[in-house]
Amino acid sequence: MKQFDINPDKNGYFGSYGGQLIPKELKKLFDEVATEYEKYRNDEAFVKELRQLQSDFTGRPSPLFFASRLTNECSGAKIYLKREDCNHTGAHKINHCLVECLLAKRMGKTRVVAETGAGQHGVALATAAAQIGISCEIFMGEKDIEKQAPNVARMKILGAKLTPVSHGGKSLKEAVDAAIESFAKDNKFSFFAIGSVVGPAPFPQMIRDAQRIIGEEVREQFSKKTGGKMPDHLIACVGGGSNAIGLFSDFLENKEVQMYGVEPAGKSLTELGKHAATLSLGTPGNIHGMHTYLLKNPDESPAPVHSIASGLDYPGVGPQHSFLKDCDRVKYETVTDQEALKSFHKLSRREGIIPALESAHALAFAEKLAAKLPKEETIVVNLSGRGDKDLGYVLDLQENN
Repeated sequence: MKQFDINPDKNGYFGSYGGQLIPKELKKLFDEVATEYEKYRNDEAFVKELRQLQSDFTGRPSPLFFASRLTNECSGAKIYLKREDCNHTGAHKINHCLVECLLAKRMGKTRVVAETGAGQHGVALATAAAQIGISCEIFMGEKDIEKQAPNVARMKILGAKLTPVSHGGKSLKEAVDAAIESFAKDNKFSFFAIGSVVGPAPFPQMIRDAQRIIGEEVREQFSKKTGGKMPDHLIACVGGGSNAIGLFSDFLENKEVQMYGVEPAGKSLTELGKHAATLSLGTPGNIHGMHTYLLKNPDESPAPVHSIASGLDYPGVGPQHSFLKDCDRVKYETVTDQEALKSFHKLSRREGIIPALESAHALAFAEKLAAKLPKEETIVVNLSGRGDKDLGYVLDLQENN
């Protein structure tokens, strides 16, 4: 019997986390997605089309790269990078966007609608929609639009309609709210393409299943490189948590493999609104149709959050991560803005790879962990995205400091 690598129960819960905490009219729509996903997930024609796109369009498998210079500088464990930044569109997000667009088309939908934070989900969804032949609307907080100009331009070039969100914190949480509202108003021919392992069932499972290919490839690639061994440690950043659950899932039952999810400590862990360390400092609560760990205001509403990485500034987290935290199967750590920025520059200059600021959080923790470990141990970091989108923002930070 599997202890950690589980599917949600019939009500969409991983243990006590998840569910469908939504109005009846929306529940019908999400149940329809669940039914159609179960129908197609193992359908021979669906899987064949997906695998062909993953190979010929996305460029899978993505490489597993030994970062020798970074390893030497840390003077400890060997650091390998799972290069999801090499995927078409530059991140892991294309993995689930292809699944969502293929499913939407088979359901007779003509439009996909979604939220985005750093813009990687928006770009990937616009790309998949263009390839598969359906329209796309992306909701994005004004604060993130200012930070992510390259991705904003890509979405527009790809034909997506970009709708700015100007209320509240003007970031990812508000973009999700706006996307859900738009979908609720126009759902007959629309598909709500959630961008992480969050939201009402079946999305936490469906997005996880799509991202699981990351860990499956790592297992095979690492074994070939090391003569049949498994990595000792796996590390990934966590906002909603899709890239992390994608890396972890294929190893959850291998208890000798240690796993770490890295959250943003932002500017300060002691002040609400200055970080997004949901699993480290949050408590169980409800957000966006699910029960999960949540950063809350005194009145129990979702708290404002901050991260230098737009894709991590979310007050909730995927419910399976909450389950894995309570089981103590995955350890959740934090990294500050400045630590992430330092690792962003270090990988760029030591290995010639510019990482996304989100991925730089995982790298920063990997460097600290590697320095404490013996040289025979190994670490795989999921390099979830490339940093092209962050270049202007990082240069502005340098000029203003």
